[in-house]
Amino acid sequence: MADQSFRQRLELRSHPIGLRSSLLENMSPMKLCVPGDRLCSTDDCMPGTGVYLRHGYIYSSLAGYVLRKNEGEELPVISVVRETEAQLLPDVGAIVTCKVTSINPRFAKVHILYVGSTPLKDRFRGTIRKEDVRATEKDRVETYKSFRPGDIVLAKVISLGDVQSNYLLTTAENELGVVVAHSEAGAQMVPVSWCEMQCPRTHAKEFRKVARVQPEYLQA
Repeated sequence: MADQSFRQRLELRSHPIGLRSSLLENMSPMKLCVPGDRLCSTDDCMPGTGVYLRHGYIYSSLAGYVLRKNEGEELPVISVVRETEAQLLPDVGAIVTCKVTSINPRFAKVHILYVGSTPLKDRFRGTIRKEDVRATEKDRVETYKSFRPGDIVLAKVISLGDVQSNYLLTTAENELGVVVAHSEAGAQMVPVSWCEMQCPRTHAKEFRKVARVQPEYLQA
């Protein structure tokens, strides 16, 4: 009965009516479980914390949330964490805030800092491919004219990716793209168009894929 009560309480808490921000509607609620729940086959995942193995299947040993995380292995790691330890994870369709760490002609690498307006406790890596930068004239996109290392970017999760990239992201919407960038002179730049930002100190312009920021995202 205690486990049933725990499950009902968490289901009520995770109901969309109880969400604090409309941004969180882009995230799927985590799966809830109680001790003894069969989670998956060992062919699909590797066991993490809060689980145990039996006859080729992974079972929950805790009452809490089921988390899957790609940690660089061939299979994702599945764990169960208690309510107090859980956090939202990037999911397909979620709006995330990222920091660009490196670029090359084919893609930009980022660290995901926020899901919606919620900061992440762990570091998650993402990739914005050249073809996912904008919706039009994709063949003319140049990564270095869209992002620079250190830029803060709003993006949307389109895939959980693979071992190397973890999360695949897109900025191919007007509301997505660079929201904070610093010029070569070190000043925070001001958007002047959808593809340019200007340094207030030197008045030099630099190319970026600029986001048309909506008010609800400014808190992030």
